[in-house]
Amino acid sequence: ERFLTFATPVIYSDDTLWPRILAVLCMREDSLQTPETLERFLDSTLESVDSAEELAVGVAQRAGFDEDDLVRIGMAVRESMVNAVVHGNRYNSNKKVRFSVANNTERFTVRIADEGDGFDFSRLPDPLSPGNLMRTSGRGIFLVRSFMDEFQIRHLEPAGTEVTLVKYMVSK
Repeated sequence: ERFLTFATPVIYSDDTLWPRILAVLCMREDSLQTPETLERFLDSTLESVDSAEELAVGVAQRAGFDEDDLVRIGMAVRESMVNAVVHGNRYNSNKKVRFSVANNTERFTVRIADEGDGFDFSRLPDPLSPGNLMRTSGRGIFLVRSFMDEFQIRHLEPAGTEVTLVKYMVSK
């Protein structure tokens, strides 16, 4: 197996040049569905939400997902990124969102990690309970779970929350 790897340099600094971008692209020449991995460190802005969605949908499209799955993946990534930027990092320009997307012959995986204070997962309100049905927010994680085949959430040390979204590859 031959792998091609491309990476931009990572600059570590105490100021705003904290790792800006890390991009890794791995390609295997002898595969029908080419495995691909991308990783980015994104600013805590809504523009980063758009960028992450575009990257994820692009990888998913190249992996062979149909239009319905592309919409589901895009929505799940958008909801998770909004949670990281708005609720996790609270738009703090000193905090980044680590975004990675990877696919292989079995699964498509997205990981999104913020640098926020985290939250108690057991206290997530049920968006389907009568008292929450008319609320205008609070359905993001519910939607992500319904759009993806797997959903995991975990606390990071010393701070932050990471979500992992998985969509299984199906025979095309």
